[in-house]
Amino acid sequence: MAVASQTASIEEIFDESGALLSGHFLLKSGRHSDRYLEKFAVLQYPSVAVEIGRRLTDALAQYDPTLVVGPTTGGVLLAFETARQLETRLGHPVRGVFAEPVERGVRALRRGWPVAADERVVLVDDILTTGASLAETARAVRAAGAEPIAAAVIVDRSSGPVDVGCPITALGRIEIDAWDAAACPRCAAGDRLVKPGSS
Repeated sequence: MAVASQTASIEEIFDESGALLSGHFLLKSGRHSDRYLEKFAVLQYPSVAVEIGRRLTDALAQYDPTLVVGPTTGGVLLAFETARQLETRLGHPVRGVFAEPVERGVRALRRGWPVAADERVVLVDDILTTGASLAETARAVRAAGAEPIAAAVIVDRSSGPVDVGCPITALGRIEIDAWDAAACPRCAAGDRLVKPGSS
């Protein structure tokens, strides 16, 4: 895929980028799935990342942000590209930074970035499943002295409401079934289990 169409759905963009994988996958949760979203297969294409940044900008411009924060690692690219496009659209400086893990379940803004109490902060992330990384990023912003006012993600594949203390907009929703190992049809069929990102 060289260029993402402005009219393509998020699922079409993932599929055309080779990022919507089929097989037998072991997820971080320990559950099994027959489809997997490999976000970095999408973000490897600058033109696609720019299009996703445009859509995130559309979702967040109404908040007139001055700071965009994403969790490492995918959120680094998204925060930068979204901030770049917001700055052009809004006509004022918009910074893009990231929250990185400092211990299990805790992220922080560690690079000496100043965050004023009146900073208008929005959050970005790639895939929303449980909301853990987005919630950790929101806590990192609060620990730095500001309050996130909105968040946007590329894909929502959560199984229920996710609360991070501000509204969340998703560019698309992709349904992916997951099973406990004992109930997994791919295990029953004897298909080889793959842990994504391990090769």
